Amino acid sequence: MMLDLQSSGSHSVDGNWRALGKLLIYCSGCTKGGLFNSIHVPGHFVYRTRFSRTSGKSFLLPQCRTDVLYVSDPCEHLDQGEEGDIGFFRGIFKSFSTSKVRKMLIKREAQLHPTEVCPYCKAKLWSMLQAKMVPASASCRLGAYEDAIEYYVCLNGHVLGICTLLPLSDSEEASDHSDA
Repeated sequence: MMLDLQSSGSHSVDGNWRALGKLLIYCSGCTKGGLFNSIHVPGHFVYRTRFSRTSGKSFLLPQCRTDVLYVSDPCEHLDQGEEGDIGFFRGIFKSFSTSKVRKMLIKREAQLHPTEVCPYCKAKLWSMLQAKMVPASASCRLGAYEDAIEYYVCLNGHVLGICTLLPLSDSEEASDHSDA
């Protein structure tokens, strides 16, 4: 991933290397009244994270699938009251400044969030939900409810999002149903 992100030849990464380093190892969580309004989950370092270019395709509309987006598996925060089990995910676009996603956000006149900024580089954020650019394949990839996914992309191509995770079946229950 790191080699691919810098393969554009400049040895620079949109938003700088420090922001990318933070994105790789830090789950930003959320504050009540912030981007993901209703809950408070403190940010924290993550023990292990896997980013996938293949998974990133699931977060792109068909006309943008030539863009390169690396997305993490969700960082699970279980039993968040009324919200249920939630997952935070992060990502980064390769060469966001020339991406089809960025061009589409501009063409659709997507508004930048009035107050919140990227927790990794402090750049302004576009809401992919507000721009109607969240494909159904994203919730499928995350194991989330279809209407319970929201994510933002900053001007430097960092992605941060939240989803309500579908409950996993208990392994004993699953084996009981397969015996029938």
